[in-house]
Amino acid sequence: MSIYEIGFLGGELPVERERLRLTLSEMIADYSLEIGTDVVIRTGAELEQRDRHAAFAAVYFGHHTKPDTKVAKAVVHDSAPILPCFGRDENFSGVIPEFLQVFNGHQRSDDDPEMRQLAAAVLECLGLLRRQRQVFVSYRRVESKSAAIQLHDLLSSRGYDVFLDTHDIRPGEAFQDVLWHRLCDSDVMVMLDTPTYFESKWTKQEIGRARSKEIHVLRVVWPEHRPSKFTDLAESIYLDPSELEGHDGPIISSTADDIVVAIERLRSRSIASRYMSITGKLRAEVLKIEGAVEGVGAHRAVAIRLDDGQRVWAYPIVGVPTALTLNDVAERARNARQRGTPVLVYDQVGIGEAWAAHLKWLDDNITSVRAMRVSHASWDLAAWEA
Repeated sequence: MSIYEIGFLGGELPVERERLRLTLSEMIADYSLEIGTDVVIRTGAELEQRDRHAAFAAVYFGHHTKPDTKVAKAVVHDSAPILPCFGRDENFSGVIPEFLQVFNGHQRSDDDPEMRQLAAAVLECLGLLRRQRQVFVSYRRVESKSAAIQLHDLLSSRGYDVFLDTHDIRPGEAFQDVLWHRLCDSDVMVMLDTPTYFESKWTKQEIGRARSKEIHVLRVVWPEHRPSKFTDLAESIYLDPSELEGHDGPIISSTADDIVVAIERLRSRSIASRYMSITGKLRAEVLKIEGAVEGVGAHRAVAIRLDDGQRVWAYPIVGVPTALTLNDVAERARNARQRGTPVLVYDQVGIGEAWAAHLKWLDDNITSVRAMRVSHASWDLAAWEA
């Protein structure tokens, strides 16, 4: 039985549909999922057969004939997410049914031929990717300040929440505490690898702690610079002298666009890797108290059976939890008709002290969901009461 379902509605557009299917297949493989078994793609009238307990999202491919109107209306009626998409040279209102025009549409573009941005939006709706898109830029001001500011502004315009030390730490805040907190909440680190990058203890700590948190790194290597072997495993983009407009940037626009696409490609792998890591740590904690992990359900929920027979549904999450995250977990558990109080499981390393206190307050005062540090899972589950 599938635990995720995706609807393809609207115009036939076989090339676009196959391209999106291939990209989705590649991205969900990072979570050890496969289309046809764990994930089912349904088209048109087939949606009537979908499993209402499975996580679901639909894509509506815009077409001037506006087909599948009845089925799309049923998806909207069910309050299920539906993503209207349309071609580069098409008018949104001309190819998308009027009742879907209240939703923000996705316009396909030449700089994203694999439709990776649309695929990421689908995975966000399914709960595999978090909706927050967080990027941390690590750089040396004396060597790459202009490029760092350029990427900050470009990524922000594409819907990312970008951390740049000169822009995102308010006066009076503890500089390093904020920096490490934001690093822990990032999906991808962009490392501007310049000749003296490792001569600064701060940038050296940033890359080291990113690796400690298993955050994937996109290394942008300056022209004629021989990078450190310490970052050899990072995905890399090597700049030519012609791709820099000055010694510290900015980077020419076409290459900057390539960097954004590479970040989107890396983001899914990074989140999947960190999710798998938290799930592995949770499994080890459960085994300490003679419990068992019985399986993984929709929205990456982990079914845990305690030694007294109680079942607990745990939701490992990547990054820093918020009240919104707690609400999302409660909603997912309710939609999946899971019994008992769901548990949000997170890695607390690096989270700021003030935010940790805030999380404790939320956990003490919200009863519909509980929060648990993964390193304390065995301790907390040993005294679990339904």
